[in-house]
Amino acid sequence: MKDWQKVYSTEKIYRAEIVKDMLVNHNIMAVVIDKRDTAYQFGHYEVHVKTDDVLWAIKLIENDIQFE
Repeated sequence: MKDWQKVYSTEKIYRAEIVKDMLVNHNIMAVVIDKRDTAYQFGHYEVHVKTDDVLWAIKLIENDIQFE
């Protein structure tokens, strides 16, 4: 995942999936990476996109997604 960068991080899987789906709907390849500790079940999820799409992805997330 050398050419990928994190654009979003959360402790809730459904939020990571919503962000990923929104980016994919805007033709940005995105993946969710599980960074939780499997033994203790704490940690977070990260959404990563290709380096070329980072700025566009961050702008979309800031403008189009509001949780709470």
